Amino acid sequence: IRVGSTVRLGFVNQSRDGLDARNSVFEEIAQGLNTIILGDREVNMRAYVAAFNLKGTMQEKLVSNLSGGERGRVHLAKTLREGCNLLLLDEPSNDLDVETLRSLEEALRNFAGSAVVVSHDRWFLDRVCDHTLAFESHGTEFYEGTVSEYYAWREQKQQQQQQQPGQPSDPISATEAVEITGMGAELSTSSRVD
Repeated sequence: IRVGSTVRLGFVNQSRDGLDARNSVFEEIAQGLNTIILGDREVNMRAYVAAFNLKGTMQEKLVSNLSGGERGRVHLAKTLREGCNLLLLDEPSNDLDVETLRSLEEALRNFAGSAVVVSHDRWFLDRVCDHTLAFESHGTEFYEGTVSEYYAWREQKQQQQQQQPGQPSDPISATEAVEITGMGAELSTSSRVD
């Protein structure tokens, strides 16, 4: 993989590494800033932090005292604040409450860069991704559509192959599907075993 000189990479992993346990939630995300530019508007940092369902006294809670889901929200808010244009998310929907999950979906749909999202949550992937890169036994498939649309297309393709005598069959016992959206969309991964 070659990363271009204009790529600013942001990464949120499952373990939520890279947080300073001694900081408050607000300190960890704000890093001394009072406002943040989101698209074409300036937003108060407290309002930005609150958008990740980290409101009121929660912003003064120490990172060391956060639950897994709370740490996930802090890590995501901090990563998005840093201004990346390629975002890698490893199981971002784990431990998130419904309100924060909706905020994440909205943030990804409005994200100006590209994102790679690794997730087992097909419902989440279907809501934020519109291209699929699937790693199959015969090679890689690129499909313009969600993971669910890809699986339906793949099943239809397999049925057509079975109806054509003499055609090599393509049994797929396991699939790694990667959802991609470039130019302002998302890329995500979904695992499935048939």
